[in-house]
Amino acid sequence: MRPFYMKCHGVFTFIALASLPALFRPPAAAAASPSEPQRPQSAALSQTVVVRVDTAHPGASLPRDFIGLSFEASQLLPDANGLRYFRPGNKPLLNLFRTLGIRSLRIGGNSSDRDANHLPDRADLDSLFAFAKAANVKVIYCLRLLGGNPSADAQTAKYIMDRYAAQMACFSIGQEPSAYKIAVTNAPAAGGPPTVRRENYPYSLYAANWKSFENAIVAAAPNAEFCGPSVHKNGKWAVDFMRDFGRPDHVTLITEHLYPGGAGNKVPSPAIGIDRMLSPRFTRVYQSFYDSFVPAALSNGLPCRLEEVNNYYNGGAAGVSDTFAAALWGLHFMHWWAAHGAAGLNFHTGDKVAAGHSLRPSKYTAFFTSENGFNVRPLGYGIKAFDLGGHGKILPVHVQNLDTNLNLAAYGVLGRDAVYVTLINQGHGPVAHGSRLAIVTPRARWSRAEILYLLAPDNNVAATSGETLGNSAISNRGKWNGSWRPLPIPSQRASVPIFIAMPPSSAAIVKLIPSKPVHP
Repeated sequence: MRPFYMKCHGVFTFIALASLPALFRPPAAAAASPSEPQRPQSAALSQTVVVRVDTAHPGASLPRDFIGLSFEASQLLPDANGLRYFRPGNKPLLNLFRTLGIRSLRIGGNSSDRDANHLPDRADLDSLFAFAKAANVKVIYCLRLLGGNPSADAQTAKYIMDRYAAQMACFSIGQEPSAYKIAVTNAPAAGGPPTVRRENYPYSLYAANWKSFENAIVAAAPNAEFCGPSVHKNGKWAVDFMRDFGRPDHVTLITEHLYPGGAGNKVPSPAIGIDRMLSPRFTRVYQSFYDSFVPAALSNGLPCRLEEVNNYYNGGAAGVSDTFAAALWGLHFMHWWAAHGAAGLNFHTGDKVAAGHSLRPSKYTAFFTSENGFNVRPLGYGIKAFDLGGHGKILPVHVQNLDTNLNLAAYGVLGRDAVYVTLINQGHGPVAHGSRLAIVTPRARWSRAEILYLLAPDNNVAATSGETLGNSAISNRGKWNGSWRPLPIPSQRASVPIFIAMPPSSAAIVKLIPSKPVHP
């Protein structure tokens, strides 16, 4: 088959073909030697993909603090040996924050509010903010609402703002208040006893209580700023919250939570859980949720942040949230929300997370504490992949799938000195073709092109270890030494394509360095 490419003003195009020179094959998956290229099977090369990336019309810049993590408030408490997780001397954790590009740290979860047993004290806060300063992150801190005390919250906020205002982003008041259960007494029937039932906390009651807490906090700490309503997948609460409070009440950020897969313990099987996570089913959840509140917030000049997210709640789904599928999902999830104007997001993580009313080891965590530092899980690799290609201005991208079985997403970012294109092949299982082959037809002249792959052993989407990014793992000490691989540029003519190969269940970041600036 002859190479096919398109010339369009202001765009460059990726096109999948049915043949590929050996020079342009992808590296082997992690289980094989990087020097032994994985040979695509002929049956895998029957698809055509056109991805148009418009370099002439860059959009908004991604916020510097877009990448974030979220932890339970209980993670601030000292362990049995009196050692705190968030402390300036925790070098592996500091390394990991820098390696993953973390710039936002949210402290909350159920252990900060409705299921709080012991809230952090001042020594815990001192250690947290010393870590935050060393890590160069801003903190979103959740104050207790259900069972809380306005005066106590005000004193906590005052203590923080008097000492650590430079490290603070905002305070939220309450953790997912739309899920609170409150007792409601019904009037008795004639001659019968009263009945009591438990109902969800209504927004009207939340708004009244929130305002009383906010008044107490501002009286004690006038420079405090707030975010909210911090509920799960409930855009109406967000719209009502910005209507009732917004900037006059020191509200500078609209925050919501999202676990698009629902309860992890209700996933029928790992295979079904992975299929759902990498399918348009999840994307439809994002779109519906976005439509419910983001346009309204942006029209009011309020940025939106998903301050607690992951794939399935209740700690995730076994054999799903802890697999390589989570790396591909996380990378796609971040780029989708970045392309839709989100100010950032925070993956809920940590050694233990709230699952119902208890704390349990999570399946969706980005990393676990290990004997020598931290064991980075697949999601952590997805976060790092975004960090490599997610700084700059969003570029418009259009993917034309000529085969409806194709499950490939593409995103573009115009960086300071290069164009970054992230390709995510979510195809997996029996229906997945062996490789996706692409051609880049740049509008501009490129002096150099490089590529970096995110791969699992044997392209196994269910793998729970052995993943690599740029042919390198992330060490227990939080270090990553991955490398970009040069892509050959056959000619300096702008219309000459650059070939790219995409194995199934993989992602790639293409870096295109222009001969001249591509900024309009």
